[in-house]
Formats: sequence, structure tokens, C-alpha cells
Amino acid sequence: MKLDNNKHSVFLLHYHLVLVVKNRRQVFDDEISNYAKDIFERIGQSYNITIEDWNHDKDHVHVMFKAHPNSELSKFLNAYKSASSRLIKRDFPIIRNKLWKEMFWTRSFCLITTGGASIETIKQYIEKQGRK
Repeated sequence: MKLDNNKHSVFLLHYHLVLVVKNRRQVFDDEISNYAKDIFERIGQSYNITIEDWNHDKDHVHVMFKAHPNSELSKFLNAYKSASSRLIKRDFPIIRNKLWKEMFWTRSFCLITTGGASIETIKQYIEKQGRK
């Protein structure tokens, strides 16, 4: 097992995040998902967050990411949801027709530490999303 480290600690922090589109509107396709993923990666750099795996279904995304102990997850998630909502609506204006009152994401999210299952199990779960 390869651990991450900084000047004062050694750690391995993996998280599984699920973000859902408001009212489960079916707006995600591969292009929009990749666009949202790129935004996640760019914003994540400022918070010491890196994507390990990403997948989507039509109305939500699954992300497995690594973080540092000093990563402010709630601030990162607020920044990501705000920026991605604004940029996706700007660059994919057709989506506005599918949304409710211009809201892209639900206010809530699901964030789970991945210590209870192996990383491979979670990766396999994420990779199978959207395949029915």
C-alpha cells in the first residue's frame, strides 16, 4: 500500500462522492460528464484533491478521490458545485431547458470514506454505474 505524505504526516484518504442533478433531471452524457470532471480536477488542485475514478449516470455522478488531511472538503464541494453549475449551463445552454429554476445540483451530496471496502471494490462499483 502506497501512502501519501506531507511534511508532518502520512495518510491515505479516499472518498466516494455522489452528486445528483436537481430533481434527477437526466442531463449527463459523456461530453458533459468529461467537462464536469475537468472542472473537478482544476478546482481540486487548490484543495489537494485528486480524482481516482469518475463515472456518471444520466442524473448523477460518482467520484472517487484522494485528499490531504488539510483539504477543506465542504469548501471544495461548495466551490465545485457552484462553478460547475455556472460553467455547464453557460457552455451547454440546451441543459437549461431540462433544469428546474436554473438549479443544476441538489443542495445535498453523499460523501463516504472508503475505509470499509477495498479501493478495487469501490472502483468496480463506480465503473458499473450507468450500465443497465
